[in-house]
Amino acid sequence: MKNSVSAFAFVILLGLGPAQAQKKVFPQTPGMVSYTYRNSFQKNVAATLDTIKAFGITDMEFSNLFGKTAADLRRLLDERGMKCSSFGVGYPDLQNKLAEVGQNAKTLGAEFVRVAWIPHQGAFTLDMAKKTVDDFNRFGKQLKDEYGLTFCYHNHGYEFEKYEDGTLFDYIIKNTDPKYVSYELDILWTVFPGQDPVALLKKYPNRFKLMHLKDLRKGVVGNLSGGTPVENDVALGTGQIDLPAVLQAAQKAGVQHYYIEDESPSIAIQVPQSIAYLKNLKK
Repeated sequence: MKNSVSAFAFVILLGLGPAQAQKKVFPQTPGMVSYTYRNSFQKNVAATLDTIKAFGITDMEFSNLFGKTAADLRRLLDERGMKCSSFGVGYPDLQNKLAEVGQNAKTLGAEFVRVAWIPHQGAFTLDMAKKTVDDFNRFGKQLKDEYGLTFCYHNHGYEFEKYEDGTLFDYIIKNTDPKYVSYELDILWTVFPGQDPVALLKKYPNRFKLMHLKDLRKGVVGNLSGGTPVENDVALGTGQIDLPAVLQAAQKAGVQHYYIEDESPSIAIQVPQSIAYLKNLKK
């Protein structure tokens, strides 16, 4: 009996067996996308930040200033010990007022400037992808050279049109300069058009700096439209995405910031569920 107990203790000391099984898949605290609380932010920015901070979340990705100046928003963040690591903007902002974008991002304290939609009509085409590559390389170089910011593109599903032995998203990644263009992987908008986020993370290590954590309702069949009802956003771990596999691949691939994004009208219930899921996820 003594020998078997000693052997078990030795296994535990080596970090094997039960001890290893308790290792957390996601040890860090996630960030939050402002879009999750868009309705609340429109009414009261300070109170909404308090709600998010109460979850222990201090890392924000803002894609709207909600009627504030960047300096006003930065002050509200500083007062709460919170930060904005990524600033999301529209494509026309990058085309027409990139200097303002850069200044606002710097004022907010962001490291990244992110765009999540390429304006287009109908199916996304190779010609659109070629123009996108030119734009992204230009946006990224200017943001890096003049403001020290990293430009990121957030996929939205329509870019996965077939092209050669891959997709137009592959074409965009391969033809954008890694010095100036990085990516934010939205895992719902990867799975919805039928792609595998784990495979993408392995295929392009160190290109994805940011990630939107979300889950897609079970049974939903996707397409290349880039759109689905917001009710199809469900609490993490209750949908069809293999989140443990995605998170482990993301950590190996160099993702730096993870933001919960829940577009549904059920965030009061789902956000706490998602946070608890991440906290309790074990290997």
